[in-house]
Amino acid sequence: MAAAPAVKHWRTTLERVEKFVSPIYFSDCNLRGRLFGDSCPVTQLSSFLTPERLPYQEAVRQDFRPAQVGDGFGPTWWTCWFRVELTIPEAWVGQEVHLCWESDGEGLVWCDGEPVQGLTKEGEKTSYVLTDKLGEEDPRSLTLYVEVACNGLLGAGKGSMIAAPDPEKMFQVSRAELAVFRRDVHKLLVDLELLLGIAKGLGEDNQRSFQALYTANQMVNVCDPAQPETFSVAQALASKFFGQRGGESQHTIHAMGHCHIDTAWLWPFKETVRKCARSWVTVIQLMERNPDFIFACSQAQQLQWVKSHYPGLHARLQEFACRGQFVPVGGTWVEMDGNLPSGEALVRQFLQGQNFFLQEFGKMCSEFWLPDTFGYSAQLPQIMCGCGIRRFLTQKLSWNLVNPFPHHTFFWEGLDGSRVLTHFPPGDSYGMQGTVEEVLKTVAKNQDKGRTNHSAFLFGFGDGGGGPTQTMVDRLRRLHNTDGLPRVQLSSPERLFSALESHSGQLCTWVGELFLELHNGTYTTHAQIKKGNRECERILHDVELLSSLALARSAQFLYPAAQLQDLWRLLLLNQFHDVVTGSCIQLVAEEAMCHYEALVTVPSMGYAPAPTPTSLQPPLSQQPVFVVQEMDGSVTLDNGIIRVRLDPIGRLTSLVLLASGREAIAEGAMGNQFVLFDDVPLYWDAWDVMDYHLETRKPVLGQAGTLAVGTEGGVRGSAWFLLQISPNSRLSQEVVLDVGCPYVRFHTEVHWHEAHKFLKVEFPARVRSPQATYEVQFGHLQRPTHYNTSWDWARFEVWAHRWIDLSEHGFGLALLNDCKYGASVRGNVLSLSLLRAPKSPDATADMGRHEFTYALMPHKGSFQDAGVIPAAYSLNFPLLALPAPGPAPATAWSAFSLSSSAVVLETVKQAETSPQGRTLVLRLYEAHGSHVDCWLHTSLPVKEAALCDLLERRDPAGPLPLQDARLKLTFSPFQVQSLLLVLKPPPN
Repeated sequence: MAAAPAVKHWRTTLERVEKFVSPIYFSDCNLRGRLFGDSCPVTQLSSFLTPERLPYQEAVRQDFRPAQVGDGFGPTWWTCWFRVELTIPEAWVGQEVHLCWESDGEGLVWCDGEPVQGLTKEGEKTSYVLTDKLGEEDPRSLTLYVEVACNGLLGAGKGSMIAAPDPEKMFQVSRAELAVFRRDVHKLLVDLELLLGIAKGLGEDNQRSFQALYTANQMVNVCDPAQPETFSVAQALASKFFGQRGGESQHTIHAMGHCHIDTAWLWPFKETVRKCARSWVTVIQLMERNPDFIFACSQAQQLQWVKSHYPGLHARLQEFACRGQFVPVGGTWVEMDGNLPSGEALVRQFLQGQNFFLQEFGKMCSEFWLPDTFGYSAQLPQIMCGCGIRRFLTQKLSWNLVNPFPHHTFFWEGLDGSRVLTHFPPGDSYGMQGTVEEVLKTVAKNQDKGRTNHSAFLFGFGDGGGGPTQTMVDRLRRLHNTDGLPRVQLSSPERLFSALESHSGQLCTWVGELFLELHNGTYTTHAQIKKGNRECERILHDVELLSSLALARSAQFLYPAAQLQDLWRLLLLNQFHDVVTGSCIQLVAEEAMCHYEALVTVPSMGYAPAPTPTSLQPPLSQQPVFVVQEMDGSVTLDNGIIRVRLDPIGRLTSLVLLASGREAIAEGAMGNQFVLFDDVPLYWDAWDVMDYHLETRKPVLGQAGTLAVGTEGGVRGSAWFLLQISPNSRLSQEVVLDVGCPYVRFHTEVHWHEAHKFLKVEFPARVRSPQATYEVQFGHLQRPTHYNTSWDWARFEVWAHRWIDLSEHGFGLALLNDCKYGASVRGNVLSLSLLRAPKSPDATADMGRHEFTYALMPHKGSFQDAGVIPAAYSLNFPLLALPAPGPAPATAWSAFSLSSSAVVLETVKQAETSPQGRTLVLRLYEAHGSHVDCWLHTSLPVKEAALCDLLERRDPAGPLPLQDARLKLTFSPFQVQSLLLVLKPPPN
């Protein structure tokens, strides 16, 4: 007789099902406790410990000694290799057999000399499938090796995730055994967990929610964990529920496998190489078992590492790419920071990345993939379009601290008007796990309901967690088309964006930068890394330029293309979003500085910065610099263009533009005022500076009498002073004014030993404007100087490149720098961020000696007409002295000249594909924000000229007309253009 229906209590029914699948409660009698059947220990376990990351062939030749489960090994960053000898019992014939392995270190299983699967507890990868079904003829004994890194998924932080690593941390293997895996139990667990998720997610007021809960309850009624013959009845109940279809209007979720791996962060670069191998070999197993599963993978650098260290694995990735299951995305060398790299460096990210993907996988990427970075330059849309990409996926703006971003699918329009279709996964994550909660959140959070009916769903454990699991794939496949839920497809980036494009007519447009309202301390943290970045961008620019000129003038010169590619790739590697930003551990910062050292020692091109002139007499056409020290200790510097007055402790009391007599410093205020702030964020120490730090402002005051005259005048005048910032930190500065120079330089040396302090320098200007201008890649943009709205005050600390400017009609003041990025203009105060002192994840960040220069330039009229942009270039690209053979030429020689000051010639290099090596690429951009016609004149022997895109693909329109060694180019505001110049053979 059937049991009478019972009245159901929501909470008790829900908890009953939860306990039935719980890994903690009642696992002796519930379904979860039956996931694995019989088990036995491994036959023999032995190990070998090394501080090196050895290749497999070398590691297996080492002296392995007996080991036991529970033995400790370490310390941090070492590697323990285990030899695991197995014997599968005869009684297990016909069953699925796993090696169960649990460790707090990241593991990689090797079989017959090849990596076969990652084992990472935090990524739910704790078993390796030895056989899906043990056959009569299958071998019973085998030997595997497990390479275990002495670090966890997120490094080895001491006490918290982002704390500096514990160098003495020890690790252990807590489980190493063989076990029978019950696939039928696994399927039931997936169904019950999904039904629970539907019941919880839809809530007590939803009819479908009750249906899910009642189905799960009935499954518990009919399923006896000790009697597998009851499982099919329970499975049939679940299938009936999930077989009830949704309507045609259901939102479609495009589920794609994903494994975001930080190229370096809380672990060193070399560990990332192994994280990639552990993750991608695991993904290959998943693709083999699930032909409909598609995995998206970014970052050419990581694939290059795998190609070098794991060639067999790389070949398998190429195989699955041909099948369409392994999909390279992104198009860049690494997932770089979107704020700090120069415009040319951003172009090279795509140039190197797209060429790599084309060479290794047969095609370039059609979407830019940057899920995790700390802001997005307004020039990225133009750069993407110039590299053949018109689709963009990210999600980091979901981290905004103040203002939720108003869209998930929209067109992003850049500085020049270029537009790209942009999508943020509405679930606000790139590491989903395929749960009902995440699926429902994806629909509920979507800001563009009614405009589009498709969303991305990126699932898988990142940072070495091995990416997706079979459980995740099974969940999503089960939710394919179920009443009450969105439709779920195992999909690809191409299918997602094609679906979005088909309904793009209703999408909104966002114009300008995508500013992340968080992590704005990364513009300043680890100042030495940022200085190295700026210097190495300059060095590579100069080497390419000089090499190109040498190529044009000499038949014997060999352009160092291979060496320059290697050096560019090092710089691009350092521009990863957790390296150049300074949000990495000490070990990574040290490696980054070593990369810069390699860049500084580029192949000698025979040039050096011009030495200071030995003659102290200026040209007759220019007024010498006068230096006067008053009785009160103040110093005045005057070069006939500007007059600078410093008080006895080095502060700027006056800065006059002599042509107009206009004072640039606000009345009653002091410029060059150093200020110190308390800098204690809510959590992300190296990343964040909070708005409340502004409430702790403390001016740093020196002692009278420290100001002294340095250089006494002529071609240069200067004064210098010492400043005690705190009992532990001090500063010295030389204030320099050169003959004919429109700006005054502040050459600064700081010995910095602080904790959670922030050092800035301020210049109150006698200028009033509601907006200030900041240089960005290939252009500039305006940001407000007021806090009218929450969008305004969320930008209390912003980023810029070489200059910022505050102007009113007819007059302005520009603040230039040679290696700083953090800045702000509030009201009339221009502020440059100099040094921070966070203590995690690197307790030594910014400690020690720093040297940098900033400059102040008052100007008449607009900053464009006054020459602020070339002045900033001059500060960042000091004059070079070139040794020339033979007597000096009688006349000056110029390789290129431009008829308009609005156009900047940014780059001269050899083309990536250059017949006979005699094709150059020129990169120019419009810098003023104007439409302009510009003539480019060259004295090089040019045979042919043509436009090309940023990947150096020739414009199909054909050659440009070349008249008297001149080309006419037409620019729109902030447009970047690239030219191919084919050179004539030089005379013999």
